[in-house]
Amino acid sequence: MPSDSTKAGSYTRRPNNVRHVQHPVLDETDRIIVQLLQADARTPNNAIAAAAGIAPSTCHGRIRSLQERGIIRGFHADVDPAAVGRGLQALISIRLQADARSNLTRFEKYLAGLSAVESIFFVTGDRDFMIHVAVADSEALRDLVANNLSLRPEVAGTNTTVIFEYVRPPGSSLAP
Repeated sequence: MPSDSTKAGSYTRRPNNVRHVQHPVLDETDRIIVQLLQADARTPNNAIAAAAGIAPSTCHGRIRSLQERGIIRGFHADVDPAAVGRGLQALISIRLQADARSNLTRFEKYLAGLSAVESIFFVTGDRDFMIHVAVADSEALRDLVANNLSLRPEVAGTNTTVIFEYVRPPGSSLAP
């Protein structure tokens, strides 16, 4: 993980320590590499190099640079939550008490520590956070909201929306 001083100017750290890429400079070769990895992060280095028209060693260095600059944030397995016993998904919007907004980082860390949380979004509007969760069933969802989120002193209110189906558009960075 790069430090704040790595590649000065390529990204800054937000107060919640999330990297934010600032107008990355990508040439056509970088764009090809990123596109291929978005389509399939398991594509072998030599295949990426051939498609980009560069040597495998150059390709490896370019991928490393893309990671160091925060353009490639990571590689992961996209596991179907239902296949691992978490078949009920929901979006939960969370409104914090006015006096709790001064310490968003602490609450964000709390959310990140909940095993049901798939994604955390800091949003505009009348809510502060939107979280995507995956749980075993409606009882587990109720427990998450009633016995975890709603009991937090900084939470003013929640609103839960159950997800019936999730479809990734063709060409999205996470499409199969």
